[in-house]
Amino acid sequence: MKLLLTSGGVTNDAIRSALLAMLGKSIDECDALLIPTAQWGQPACSPQTVWMSTAGRWPGETGLVDLGWKSVGLLELTALPSIGGDRWMPWVQAADVLLVDGGEAIYLAHWMRESGLADVLPSLADTVWVGVSAGSMVMTPRIGPEFVDWRPGGSDETLGVVDFSIFPHLDYPGWDENTSDAARRWAAKIAGPAYAIDDQTAISVVDGAVEVVSEGRWTALNT
Repeated sequence: MKLLLTSGGVTNDAIRSALLAMLGKSIDECDALLIPTAQWGQPACSPQTVWMSTAGRWPGETGLVDLGWKSVGLLELTALPSIGGDRWMPWVQAADVLLVDGGEAIYLAHWMRESGLADVLPSLADTVWVGVSAGSMVMTPRIGPEFVDWRPGGSDETLGVVDFSIFPHLDYPGWDENTSDAARRWAAKIAGPAYAIDDQTAISVVDGAVEVVSEGRWTALNT
């Protein structure tokens, strides 16, 4: 699987170019599945925010579904255990890209395991995973206690597909808890390499090679 781990989505030309390189063809030739599951575990999200993501209605923003895909479908992970893999696995295997929205990464990791999607990932060699915020953090080993909003006080361990952690929304306007100083304090609690990235930055992972793609601000931590 090829990973495009973003903080805010496909927000600039550099990130879009990285996405196109992973896809190996134009966006309008690709079938996508949107996974909004992480939002249900995040107290700041609601049915209204899930609808805005799936309908591409975030004010002033180009969302994951608005990039010009050939087709976009919805894959809700909480429903998958009730229908069985014989139905949903062909949908995933046929998709060129999985668009994984933000929300709560521990909740998302839980449902990736419960649904069986986590077990399928190693077989999806040519599929592109585009994560936003929690949709990126879920692929890391840990997210840090600061980002655990579902079952606070529980584990901050996620899937560990990559060997680094991600602090998203670096220096986001009005978010005092997402400053550079806060990122350094967060990193001190994470045993391993980490990146703090803003919403104009993504991390590309292809065949194990890690590359930061940015038109904004980012920093490597614990190096």
